[in-house]
Amino acid sequence: MKKKGVKKINACGDGTGYSLSIKKHYASETQKRKDKAKEYSGTKAFVYSFKLMDLESKMYVAFGMSLKSEKEAFDKAMEMLKHIDIEIESVRLDKYYSSSSYVDKFETAKVYVIPKKNATLKGSWKWKDTMEEFVNDTMKYLGQYYLRNNSESGFSADKRWTKKG
Repeated sequence: MKKKGVKKINACGDGTGYSLSIKKHYASETQKRKDKAKEYSGTKAFVYSFKLMDLESKMYVAFGMSLKSEKEAFDKAMEMLKHIDIEIESVRLDKYYSSSSYVDKFETAKVYVIPKKNATLKGSWKWKDTMEEFVNDTMKYLGQYYLRNNSESGFSADKRWTKKG
């Protein structure tokens, strides 16, 4: 992006979880835990990630990872975004991020989200303006919102690629 002189982008963002299977060495566990080793011989965990993708180049511009939550992964991606020289002009996010607190994190960028069932107009003026545009020009708004499918395609390709390895 730097080489091409890109300073402003239209983006989409999404989070996902990756399932991890962690196996512990049975003999070591037996020594540590005596007869309870079988209870601890395997666990499953998740790694959460959030990525922002430039719609034009289909390149990731910021990402975050967390063992705790998708929210923490989002926060890490937003922190990364502060350290790169790219401005977000617009961003499309799924329902998980459909609240005033997430919309406000993108300051001057246009944010496209679908309101949750229980959405209210409580919150910032940016949130109110976003909801007003959704209601007043729904079809145009949805046309922009559904560009976020690029995130889904990117994650799908990433998961297929890492499964092969």
